[in-house]
Amino acid sequence: MQSGLRVIEDAFRNNRELASSLVRIIEKYAGKIDKEQLGYSAPIKIMHFCGTHEWTITHYGLRSLLPQNVELVAGPGCPVCVVPSNYIDLSIKLSLEGCVVYTYGDALRLPSTKPKSQARSLLDAKALGGEVKVVYSFLDAVRDAKTHSRDSVFLGIGFETVLPMYGFLFHKKEVPTNLKFLSLVRLTPPAMKYTIKLYRERGLLPIMGVIAPGHVSTVIGGEEWRFLPMNFNLPTVVAGFEPIDVLMAIASILKMINDKKPDLEIEYKRLVKTDGNPQVRRVIEEVFQPVYAAWRGIGMIARSGLKLRPEFGQAYDAFEYFGIKDVSPSEYVMTHAHFGDAGSYDIPPNCRCGEVVLGISKPTDCPLFMKSCTPESPWGPCMVSSEGTCNVWAKYGQMEKIKMETR
Repeated sequence: MQSGLRVIEDAFRNNRELASSLVRIIEKYAGKIDKEQLGYSAPIKIMHFCGTHEWTITHYGLRSLLPQNVELVAGPGCPVCVVPSNYIDLSIKLSLEGCVVYTYGDALRLPSTKPKSQARSLLDAKALGGEVKVVYSFLDAVRDAKTHSRDSVFLGIGFETVLPMYGFLFHKKEVPTNLKFLSLVRLTPPAMKYTIKLYRERGLLPIMGVIAPGHVSTVIGGEEWRFLPMNFNLPTVVAGFEPIDVLMAIASILKMINDKKPDLEIEYKRLVKTDGNPQVRRVIEEVFQPVYAAWRGIGMIARSGLKLRPEFGQAYDAFEYFGIKDVSPSEYVMTHAHFGDAGSYDIPPNCRCGEVVLGISKPTDCPLFMKSCTPESPWGPCMVSSEGTCNVWAKYGQMEKIKMETR
């Protein structure tokens, strides 16, 4: 096992010769793309849709290797960052009332929109005596809930990557009835479609290519991203998470732009299949059904969330059991002053996380970044998780090998 991992690491992380060759290929293709071909003179913007991709790009300084006319942009790739703040407030309330709240560690400090003088995270609630338990997985929560009979709730945060664990535990009837499930699952293809449409409708600098998430695609399959080249003429590459993976994806996207032949490629072939994992997908479809869902700082997106089907929801749905009124499309208010939308329903004052999540702004564009908002004391949701763009830039973006200049 260790020798196999070492081979992959040497091939995709420590292969300087291959990295240098890929950089030269990227420079070659980027040099052939001129403003007449694009219709504008700004950089070629390539969006990736996974927080792990942003970690790799920033940690290894990949932006500093790219030509000036190529820009990598982080899209909505952090499932923790897009959890609406009202669910955090709800979880705080339940924990202080004696309900055991199970959560992942990177969501423990996820802030709501409350002022700092109040409990605005589950960590704050825990300090006040709230029943909050950090778990590594849903299975850990299931095992712990079986040791007691108290009302409990698990915050079901995540993209498609976590769905196999959720689905199989319900499917195999392993979940105790005292443990309720608050479904905060979000689906990535609908969000990608929403983001591309938003860029085009708002007249923003267009996305010219997409690096699709590898982890998600191991579940749903690479073919789920076919709509990007087919409907939006966007070169798309499903990529892995080592530096070579990302550089190969960039080179492939630039080649497709040069050839004017947008297509879908699976670079991450060592794990991703065209149809993903059919058995897992079948179980997920039997347990969950798609619904409208709110994405923090973005808005409501059709069929981008999942809820338990009635045969499971009657016993386990936290919304039904606790009488929670879920967010509806008509009630959810977008929060981008940049877009002319009123209110500050979901993002704290002066925070630019909504625009950072969409790749419209860089973390350094936010006036709070590394001032009143730091990894140790996060003000906005993008600074909390290891997959949040602001958190990644705060930890690795100021290293000497990284260029953080605004292009």
